[in-house]
Amino acid sequence: MLYLLFVLFGCLTGLTTVLFGFGGGFVVVPLLYRALSAADAHGPGQSAMHIAVATSTAVMILSASLATRKHRLAGNILWPYVWPLAGFIGLGAIMGAGAAALASSDVIRLAFVAYLGVTLLDCLARRGFLARAGQYSPQRLGQARTVAGGLAIGAVATFLGVGGSVMTVPLLRRRGLSMVQATAMANPLSLPVAVPGTLAYVAMAWYQPVALGRGYLGYIDLAAFGLLSIGALAGIRLAAPLAGRIPDRMHARVYLGLLALVMVSMMFK
Repeated sequence: MLYLLFVLFGCLTGLTTVLFGFGGGFVVVPLLYRALSAADAHGPGQSAMHIAVATSTAVMILSASLATRKHRLAGNILWPYVWPLAGFIGLGAIMGAGAAALASSDVIRLAFVAYLGVTLLDCLARRGFLARAGQYSPQRLGQARTVAGGLAIGAVATFLGVGGSVMTVPLLRRRGLSMVQATAMANPLSLPVAVPGTLAYVAMAWYQPVALGRGYLGYIDLAAFGLLSIGALAGIRLAAPLAGRIPDRMHARVYLGLLALVMVSMMFK
């Protein structure tokens, strides 16, 4: 039953990656955290949040790469907005992975919930997210926003295993981009988080006191990774025809609704 659940949640990961740029973290992290915590209070269960975040980051490489290709073919990605922001996100990702390895599972879980709460309040309270800002004149990111924003996105996203969509989408949205464009570009901008983050979680697990045993590559649960990836492939194929067809305001509202749903699911152990 758990294996089937992984495939189904993997499918949901593919859907949300294409339509909302989530990269999988908002689906994978809560699921894996619950499964590991319930199944084993010792051994891997002690590192449940670390494993959930690491596995989510690994799945993100596959899902974000495939979603990027789909959006590129559809013409939804504006590459001048991707670089050099992607480079600074990659640097921040290395710092975030190091910080996560030193933190406890409870600290990461509470940080996950707090971050979602702050993001929701910000998107609801400030203008420019629910109603598209600068509809007819999208603005480029300045140097200060690119450097500071990129480092912050990379560090926070890798620490929490959420890909960066929760920061990049509001950032690009407030520069006047549509939800389709903003969520599309969250996918290539997730790769600078996913690749160094995955490598860091693989390396740093060897230095932790808890032995995870077979079936793990560093902190990555290989069985969960495989099943989630299979589901993600199916979800991406299902979501591709829907990309660009959701009305902009509804797209923004559903995005926030999904963030709220995940936040509530992670509030309780």
